[in-house]
Amino acid sequence: MANTKYVFVTGGVSSSLGKGIIAASLAKLLQARGYRVTIQKLDPYINVDPGTLNPYEHGECYVTDDGAETDLDLGHYERFLNTATSQANNVTTGRIYQSVIEKERRGEFLGKTVQVVPHITNEIKERIQILGKSGDYDIVITEIGGTVGDIESLPYIESVRQLKWELGDNNALVIHLTLIPYLSAAGELKTKPTQHSVKTLMESGIKADILVCRTEHELSEDLRKKLALFCNVKQEAVIQSIDASTIYDVPNLMLEEGLDTVVLNRLVLRDDDEPNLEKWNDFLLRHKNPKHEVTIGLIGKYVELQDSYKSILEAFIHAGAENEVRVNIESIHSEYIDDKTIKNKIAHLDGVLVAPGFGERGIEGKIKAVQYAREHKIPFFGICLGMQMAVIEYSRNVLGLKDACSIEVDEKAVSPVISLMEEQKSITDMGGTMRLGAWDCELVEGSKVFEAYGKTLISERHRHRYEYNNAYKEQLEKAGLKTTGTNPKTGLVEIVEVEDHPWFVGVQYHPEYKSTVANPHPLFVAFTKAAMIFSKNKVSAKVTQS
Repeated sequence: MANTKYVFVTGGVSSSLGKGIIAASLAKLLQARGYRVTIQKLDPYINVDPGTLNPYEHGECYVTDDGAETDLDLGHYERFLNTATSQANNVTTGRIYQSVIEKERRGEFLGKTVQVVPHITNEIKERIQILGKSGDYDIVITEIGGTVGDIESLPYIESVRQLKWELGDNNALVIHLTLIPYLSAAGELKTKPTQHSVKTLMESGIKADILVCRTEHELSEDLRKKLALFCNVKQEAVIQSIDASTIYDVPNLMLEEGLDTVVLNRLVLRDDDEPNLEKWNDFLLRHKNPKHEVTIGLIGKYVELQDSYKSILEAFIHAGAENEVRVNIESIHSEYIDDKTIKNKIAHLDGVLVAPGFGERGIEGKIKAVQYAREHKIPFFGICLGMQMAVIEYSRNVLGLKDACSIEVDEKAVSPVISLMEEQKSITDMGGTMRLGAWDCELVEGSKVFEAYGKTLISERHRHRYEYNNAYKEQLEKAGLKTTGTNPKTGLVEIVEVEDHPWFVGVQYHPEYKSTVANPHPLFVAFTKAAMIFSKNKVSAKVTQS
C-alpha cells in the first residue's frame, strides 16, 4: 500500500476552465488541515519547457528556485501554498520523450522495441511519483494539461489508469473538471457536454471519482442527481464551481461544497480537523475592502494577453491587500509610446512599472516611459528588461552617452551599457541557457531596497541573458544612478536606484515569482506604498491649488 496518496485533475469539454486554480484550492484546504501537499503539472506539448515559447502562446514562463522554466500554473501553486516548487513539479511531453530517447541510445531497453506503452507511460509514472517517493508529502495533486480526448493527452491518461490500478484502492482518485454551459435561449443549464466528457474518460479506462462543474449559475439538486446518475459518481461528489469575483475566493467556495471532505473520505484519511483559513481570510478581507486606490501603468509589449504578466498582476493583488489599497493596472503597449503620446499615457498614473521581455520591439517606448517617470518624479519600478531600460535611459539622458544601448538590440553598440556575461557569448542554443533560478544579492544599507527587505542578503529568481555592463558602473554612479544590490560571487549588478527621486528602483531579477498570499513581495509592497503616497500628494496639491 502506498504511503503517499495521489489526486489527478483532468479537464473536459473546454480548455481554460481553471484546473490549476481548482488544484491549488484543494491543496490549500488540505494544507490548512495539516497535510503536507504539493502539486505538479503535466503539460502535453512537445516543447521541453516553455522557456522558448512566446508569451502569446502560453502565457508567462514561471521560474523556480532550481532554475526550471515552467508552466504559469506553478505560480498559482506557490501563491496559494506558500511553498516552493521545483523541476519535478512540471513535466512536459518533450521532456518525457527526450528522456526515453536518451535511454534508448544508451541501450537501457535491452534491444526492445521502444513504444508508448510501456516505455513512455513508465517514464510518465516515474515522474508522477518522484515527489511522492521523496517522503516529504502526504498527498500529491497532479494536474493534467489539455482536455480529455486530445491526442496529446492520451499517454498521460493511460499512465493515470495504470497508476490507479498499481497503487490500489483508496490511494488515488481522479477529479474531472468540466463545464455546465447555460443556454440563454432555453433558459437552462445543460449536462450533456459533461456526460460526453465523462464517457470519453471512461473509454480510456478511467472512472471519474469527483466531478467539479464550472458554471455561471447555481446547480439545482435535481441537476446534481442527474449528473451523479449518468456520470456514475456519488451525489456528494458533484461539486459546483461557480464563477467567483477573484481566484482567491475559490478555496472557500470549495470548502462550502465539501470538496476536501469528499477527497479525504475517498482516500481514507482523517477529516476531523477543520481547515485553518484565518490568515487567508484576513488577506481576502483586506483585498476586498481597500481604503485607498492607485493606478499603476504596466508598460510592456505582450499586454494584449493578461497571462503574459500573470505573476506581476498577482503580486500587485498581494501588495495591495497589504497596504489596504486597490491597485488598478493600466496596461500600456510600449510600441505605441512616443513623444506625442507619452504625456497622455503616463501623466495621470500613480506609478510606472516597466515589465520584463525579450527582443528589440517596443524598446524605445519603454525608454521614454522610464524618462517620463524619472523626470516627473513618478514612482518607478523596472523589472529585468525594465531595469536595463532604466540604465540605458539614464546613460543617454543624464550621463550623456547618446548611443547607449543593449547588445540585445544592437550587437555593435558603441556604448553597450547592457552586455553579455563572458560565459554567455559562445552559447547558440536558446532553451535553458540563460541565468536562471535563485541567486544571492547583497544590499546597500540605507537604500530603498534595504528599507523594503529589512536585511542585507537576499535571494531572488532570475531569467535573463543580458547584464549591466560594469565597465560603465563608475560613471553611472557618479551621475546618480546608484548600485544598491550586487551578486556577492560574480560582482554583477542586480539593483539600481536613482538618488534624487521618491522611489525609483530597477532590479535585474524577477521579484514577482516569489510573491504569495502569505508573504507579499517586499518590493511590490514598497512600490505600491510609494504610489499611494504619490497619489495622496497629488490630491493634496489639487486641493491647495483650488
